Amino acid sequence: MKAIIFARVSTEEQKKEGFSLPAQTIKMREYCERKSIPIKSEYEIDESSTKDERKKFEQVIEEIKQSKEKVALVIETIDRLQRSFRESVILDDLRKQDKVEIYFLRENLVISVNSNSSDLIRWDMGVMFARSYVLQLSDNVKRSIIEKLRRGELPGKAPYGYKNVTRENDKKDVVVDEYQSKIVQKMYEWYGSGAFSMLLVKQKLMKDYGLDFSKGFIDNILKNPFYYGEILNKGVLYPHRYQTIIKRELFDKVQKIKASYNKKHFKFAGLPYVYRGLIRCADCGCMVTPEKAKDKYVYYHCTQYKGKHNAEWLREEDITEQFGQLFKRIQIPQEIVDEILVSLKSVHQGKSEFREEQFKKLTEERERYAKRIDTMYLDKLDGRITTDEYDRLYKVFREKIEETDAKLVNLQDAEDTYYLTANYLLQLANEAYDLFISSEIEQKRQLLKLVLQNPTLDGRKVQYDVVKPFDTILNCADNNLWLPRVDSNH
Repeated sequence: MKAIIFARVSTEEQKKEGFSLPAQTIKMREYCERKSIPIKSEYEIDESSTKDERKKFEQVIEEIKQSKEKVALVIETIDRLQRSFRESVILDDLRKQDKVEIYFLRENLVISVNSNSSDLIRWDMGVMFARSYVLQLSDNVKRSIIEKLRRGELPGKAPYGYKNVTRENDKKDVVVDEYQSKIVQKMYEWYGSGAFSMLLVKQKLMKDYGLDFSKGFIDNILKNPFYYGEILNKGVLYPHRYQTIIKRELFDKVQKIKASYNKKHFKFAGLPYVYRGLIRCADCGCMVTPEKAKDKYVYYHCTQYKGKHNAEWLREEDITEQFGQLFKRIQIPQEIVDEILVSLKSVHQGKSEFREEQFKKLTEERERYAKRIDTMYLDKLDGRITTDEYDRLYKVFREKIEETDAKLVNLQDAEDTYYLTANYLLQLANEAYDLFISSEIEQKRQLLKLVLQNPTLDGRKVQYDVVKPFDTILNCADNNLWLPRVDSNH
């Protein structure tokens, strides 16, 4: 009979506490030498650096099965070999076939075909205690995770938009990734506008940023509460202490839109048709769905989900023509446009002055906290403050710096949003029809969302409400109110 030596460690702590692989192997070699059992092979498993325990265990079992002679399987202790009864079933079958004798050194226990019930019970009890240890470790990990969550700390990998970092005091932290956070913000803004489906968001990311995200990945981002300030763990929300990327209101708005998309019962919900998901039936309130017919034209019709009512089928070109007539009416005379430009310039001048003032104030505030950290570090080196005081103040000042950075980002975002809105309004004021007709699907949907709300299909006619200030513009145009004023001061 020859021996197979089996050594295993599962944690770094076990290595340091005298259970290292070399220590186990030496002890088992000495045992085999005392018992005059030649060594056939040796297996060492370090679970702290690899996860191949099952694979190595299966190799041991296969070697025992293939051996023409009975094998002595030598292990320091029961929990080094197994921590569940799954292995017991396999090993017990080999024992009964007299293919193996198992030597547990610490327990002074030999399991063989001739083992009595007392020895077999001792073996089972050893496995039970080993399994109990595993479960206890699992419970400790779970308790540790819950405690971290209650402190507002993320126990795992940071989601897209954030990154895991190690601070100067070797403490782990989560901070905003400047580039990725912008992508997350844009995704929420696009989808939250109601003009983008998941597919359109995916296409927009590829077009603008060269990012080929799957729809599943996009969906996970758009439903992760971490971005507004909470960690979702097994159905429970925990407020976290990290910088947020979006506001709770925007998150809730996106969830509402996602829920409405999920309730749609029409075909081709993911295809990029111009008016998909924008128009409801005036008769029953069901969604008007697009469908490509055999003549290659796209037709829109009520899903009639609540019951058939002889709904009309309307070609996409007919709907575009009706919306186009609306945009033809949104035209402001050039002199009125000039007045708007003067007004915008005046508003922007005041806004720019305010922005510069705020930017200067926030920059100075950030520099002040950064200098405090530098000074505090020197105080720590010179012994004027303790390490605990330094760690506490460092955390406070870093949070202040990150808070200031977020305000600076929001200041720039406000600037960008201002220009985008002003540009849309001016384009719509004088080039509304041409802009709408020549736009791609995505831009058409954005323009409609900007100008209209509650569009419905009543028979073959599209009805809608016009949002402010475009309802006023239409009222002026329809009633010929674009007339020269006698006195510009009245």
